[in-house]
Amino acid sequence: MSCLTPAAGTASALSRRRVLVGAMGLAAMPWALAGSFEDYFAAIKRNNLSGLLSLLLRGFDVNTVDEKGQHGLHVALRVDALEVAQYLTTLSGVNVNALTPQGESPLMIAVLRGHLEVAQALVRQGADVNKPGWTPLHYAATHPGRNAVAQVELLLEHHAYIDAESPNGTTPLMMAAQYGAPDVVRLLLTEGADARLVNQQKLSALDFAYRGSRPTAAELIAAHLQSLQPRGKW
Repeated sequence: MSCLTPAAGTASALSRRRVLVGAMGLAAMPWALAGSFEDYFAAIKRNNLSGLLSLLLRGFDVNTVDEKGQHGLHVALRVDALEVAQYLTTLSGVNVNALTPQGESPLMIAVLRGHLEVAQALVRQGADVNKPGWTPLHYAATHPGRNAVAQVELLLEHHAYIDAESPNGTTPLMMAAQYGAPDVVRLLLTEGADARLVNQQKLSALDFAYRGSRPTAAELIAAHLQSLQPRGKW
């Protein structure tokens, strides 16, 4: 079932509102309506698409941030309000590359929480796959559950740099080794991630696997490193 499917009996009304909101061009209405701030973020947290649409039709700025500096997309994704999050990605003028004060983008939050369909929508709308510092691929590599491999594949298909370095030199493979699914470790190695790299603490992906007590990841990385050793002459 589509994340955008409204409750029975409201489909036609919501569909008409969506068309109207898009036609109005939200980017041209940069103000936030007085007294609507709390209602807007309450609607997002409750995954209340009807309430959200009502505010947007009145001219509420879709790029308003909350008291913590979070865009509506960040808020929706953190609380798994997926109907609202998916809808927000479709709006003209929405800032899909908005950053929190901590430098996190909506795409980073989406893949961290395993929201593959929203991640796909964000990428289609121009979300930055290779933002400086911590990247979406770092975050995707840490997700251990369903959609883990598909999310990493999505980012790599859109030219995510596989050995991207965080501010302390940590790579996506290191994050996968300690936190992610073994299949993600395997995928990154297969796609060319460099297991020999170390971060500023001189820790390698293998060290991360040991530190996280991840024996399967450690075995995969150790076997890969062994395969890189030059073969002796017979």
